[in-house]
Amino acid sequence: MAELVITNGDIRTLDPLRPRVSALLIRAGRIVATGDDAMVRTMASPGCPVIDAGGRLVLPGFQDTHIHLQESGTRQAFDLDLAGILSLPELKQKLAGFASAHPDRAWINGHGWYTGVFNDHNLTRQVLDEVVPGRPVHLSSSDYHSAIINSKACAEIGLDASVSDPHNGYFSRDAAGVPTGMLNEKAMDWARDRMPRTTDADYEEGVRWGQRHANQHGFTGVLDALVTARHLRVYDALDRRGELTVRVASTALVEPSDSVKEALERIQGFRRDYHSAMLKVHSAKFFLDGVFENRTAAMIDGYKDGPGGNAPVMFGENHLRELFIAFDAARFQIHCHVIGDKAVRAALDGLEAARAVNGDWPSLHQLAHVQVVRPEDIPRFGTLGVMANIQPLWARNEPSVTEVAVPMAGPDLARWHYPFRSIIDAGGGFALSSDWGVSTLNPFRIMQTAITRQAPRHGRDSEPFLPEQRMTLEECIKGYTVNAAAAAWRSTETGTLEHGKHADLIVLDQNLFDIDVYDIGKTKVLLTVVGGHEVWRDPGFTG
Repeated sequence: MAELVITNGDIRTLDPLRPRVSALLIRAGRIVATGDDAMVRTMASPGCPVIDAGGRLVLPGFQDTHIHLQESGTRQAFDLDLAGILSLPELKQKLAGFASAHPDRAWINGHGWYTGVFNDHNLTRQVLDEVVPGRPVHLSSSDYHSAIINSKACAEIGLDASVSDPHNGYFSRDAAGVPTGMLNEKAMDWARDRMPRTTDADYEEGVRWGQRHANQHGFTGVLDALVTARHLRVYDALDRRGELTVRVASTALVEPSDSVKEALERIQGFRRDYHSAMLKVHSAKFFLDGVFENRTAAMIDGYKDGPGGNAPVMFGENHLRELFIAFDAARFQIHCHVIGDKAVRAALDGLEAARAVNGDWPSLHQLAHVQVVRPEDIPRFGTLGVMANIQPLWARNEPSVTEVAVPMAGPDLARWHYPFRSIIDAGGGFALSSDWGVSTLNPFRIMQTAITRQAPRHGRDSEPFLPEQRMTLEECIKGYTVNAAAAAWRSTETGTLEHGKHADLIVLDQNLFDIDVYDIGKTKVLLTVVGGHEVWRDPGFTG
């Protein structure tokens, strides 16, 4: 029976009965003892391997409860990465270099252009045509709510002025009604359905890339925030071969076009077919709106900037209520994408209706993003037992927030963007996440932003964004451990370092409790252990 001892650590177990120890004994992938070095060593078998943590901080493995591991890993493994590009000349140079380096690619695919800089006014198919005229090009935005394609791609997929906008999406068009190449929301799905398919083998390689990246940043578990039959098929193949190195909980997509019966039967089938120590389906995913950047966030009083307008909630009110009641009754967690205040309220109203019909139970339904929340809706998180699934990296002064979202939401709601402190103080649950690859997976940069409401790259001298909404370090750690395990319905197995739980843990290069808050983002993970097995070790760590 395989054993492992961790000694000489500042081990914060997050177990309230024994919060701080120096040693752990792991047997058959689970923690069987916690205590001081001498006690744990006497319990270990002769010759048992020992990891000396060197006095460093040891925490339960982090869990990211809103991530797109398979999609983003595949894009990172194979496609052009445009993250950090802030001008058209830079974008064109990057695109030209990638196309030149991959002459065999029938399509040039990329991702990551920043919606705070690029939009349908300055990024068109003609811009891409200048660089790659002879092959189709498809570039997704950083938030994956928009994409731009060139003229060759438009021709390949049959996009022209005669094509109508799909439900819950639209093609940006010029004054003559001709598509500019910018695809928004469901218009992206329309295009992808007509593009060459990615193979399962490539998606498997994408998962390998993504989980290596996750393990390197201290993640032992994730919640894939949008899965379909293909995602689960790929994860299951890796799981059966013992290749998964993160525990994958998942939330299966429900479309507005689904009937209650077909959605419930499909996702009940997923739950039945995929349930192991490393893979499960426990949740149903609903997109209730889009994003401010492409003007698809749903607001109660409409947009307050110059162009005005608004966007609808993507599900009809009665249909959404029926779906929520049915999934809640079937004991699924409900996981909603909500950006605008109208989407937040629609989700809360639907969950309140489900609770009235089905009674209260520890569902920990998730509202992800919660960018704008009206103050009167904030107490409802606690009252309804709903968790805010938050991405604190976005809560900072940057163009997509201060130059786009804040003016669109208007002055009356200027104080209620990403109101994390208010939700927590009102008794709402919360879990931290990244929405990777929309933004960085690095939990320490995210934690620093949550605590300071300042971008890590700008530091202490920059202006904080709504500093009254700051979180504490202790809350951030719980948001990635105890609370994240609860959100993934894994609390009995993970989230703390205590007897009987999976030995999922991390060793850090600096102690988060002892350093300046502005140094938190520099933290590195030296060791990541999942089920008693090392899945990441920094080359410089010799413990």
